[in-house]
Amino acid sequence: MKLPALVLAAVLLCSAAAAAQTTAPATPAPAADTPNIRVGVTIFADYTVFQEPKIEDADGNEVTYSAFQIGRTYLNVTGNLSRTISFRVTPEVRRETGVGSSLNGSYVFRLKQAWLQWNLDDHVSPGSYARFGMQPNPWFEFYEPVYRYRFQGTIFEEREGFMLSADVGASFRYNLPRDFGDIQTGFYNGEGYSFAEVNDQKAFMIRGTIRPVPGHAVLKGLRATGFFNKDAYVKHADRQRAIGAVTFEHPYVHAGFHVLSTKDQPSATARAVDGRGWSMFITPRPGKGVEGLVRIDRFEPDQDVPARVRKRTIAGVAYWFPTQGNLTTALMLDVDHATFGGFAPARPTDRRIALHALLNF
Repeated sequence: MKLPALVLAAVLLCSAAAAAQTTAPATPAPAADTPNIRVGVTIFADYTVFQEPKIEDADGNEVTYSAFQIGRTYLNVTGNLSRTISFRVTPEVRRETGVGSSLNGSYVFRLKQAWLQWNLDDHVSPGSYARFGMQPNPWFEFYEPVYRYRFQGTIFEEREGFMLSADVGASFRYNLPRDFGDIQTGFYNGEGYSFAEVNDQKAFMIRGTIRPVPGHAVLKGLRATGFFNKDAYVKHADRQRAIGAVTFEHPYVHAGFHVLSTKDQPSATARAVDGRGWSMFITPRPGKGVEGLVRIDRFEPDQDVPARVRKRTIAGVAYWFPTQGNLTTALMLDVDHATFGGFAPARPTDRRIALHALLNF
């Protein structure tokens, strides 16, 4: 049995066992019927020194490139139209880097999220919903709150170029009783939020997450997750992603390990390329806002060329300022080191030292 089938089988079996429990967990009170709108901002900023590779300036001098950057800025408009209908609209402001664009180098708007959600607390189980529009990918919506360091850089699957964090589609989330986990599934365009749909093929995504011992003081932070994305570039040309993950959350440490399996066949006559890789992270949290981060990624983009491997190591220390209401701020100093073995033409080592900043409210 291949990895996607194993992941789905494990998720469905665990989900069936957990669903047999009937007592619902305590949940926040539903929103009032009075419409309300909230506006927030998220900013990622950094100063980065690109130690390797070196570049040449306009006079041909070899220099170490460095830059102050505003990586991403989100304007978040969220709210409720009624007790059961909520929404989110998030435009992203980022630098245009398209070759030949008249706006190359300028900061431009693009839509990142725009969805309407029907909260099903009164009909299924608290925390369940149906959602339509441009919305988070189910894997990203689960994993990024555990990892928390998107402001340092994107997670493994996005950095390797296999998925984007949001897409347009229709989804459904079922929250398992007694906080045993949840199942989220839906149909999406499959191209991601930054590209238009190109044909009739749609992506089916499903994520199942199980919390084996939700009542335990420590082990309630342990969760197992399976994710599968069944898509196609064109008819009879697969584009598939499968993930199996274990994560752990505790006031003193967050950690995660997951494996990624990919299959890409750009056309029905092209060779299918199978990729395999894994990523792990740990964030010790000794207290007083101080956190460490160690993350290691390893990916083989083509199983038929086993010598071709991309490796990345991230190590850093962060300070999270005391939370004031809805305001979250953090600073992080890190080293990001990537190597590319077996590629032709050869790719140089990429090493960066950066000071990152996060502002969110």
